[in-house]
Amino acid sequence: MPTLFTERLMLRPLALSDAPAIQRHFDNWNIVKYLAVVVPWPYPADGAESFVRLQLDQIAAGAEIYQWVLVLRYGDGEAIGNIHFRPHLSSAKGNRGFWLAEPYWNRGLMSEAIDAVNTFAFVTLGVDSFYVCNVASNVASRRVKQKTAAEFIGFIELAHHNGESRSEQWIVTRANWLRNRSARTR
Repeated sequence: MPTLFTERLMLRPLALSDAPAIQRHFDNWNIVKYLAVVVPWPYPADGAESFVRLQLDQIAAGAEIYQWVLVLRYGDGEAIGNIHFRPHLSSAKGNRGFWLAEPYWNRGLMSEAIDAVNTFAFVTLGVDSFYVCNVASNVASRRVKQKTAAEFIGFIELAHHNGESRSEQWIVTRANWLRNRSARTR
């Protein structure tokens, strides 16, 4: 699995050593409230370690899952977020998910990271399209999708911790990604 670089971030493969930072940042209602109820809440004391071990075991068993942690390029190397991408998942719930530690919100970091993942998906993997979702009230997640060439296609039902069950569904296509990329370089 490759390490991806952006202007401000390094997206490196998830490692067991990331569990303490993930536990510290992810055990936060302001993050978890927007996630599907499959994520445990209250978040258990060993939640991050269990999550990391499960993901690494699935990858070792051959599952096509790309799991990156976000690290500031000129920081201390600590994981401040996570993006996963499953290119061949056949689920309306989406192929890509992400979260970012609250101290790093509203800086454009997630849009920057998603752009790198989209480039990997379309250029390296040759994917034609994939789905992404967010709970309807998550305005920040919606903005990231709008900035990174996702096209809103409707709503699906998916229970979230904040009590909502209506999620926005988006499609990210190679054509929209290329148009968005071309418009940004002009």
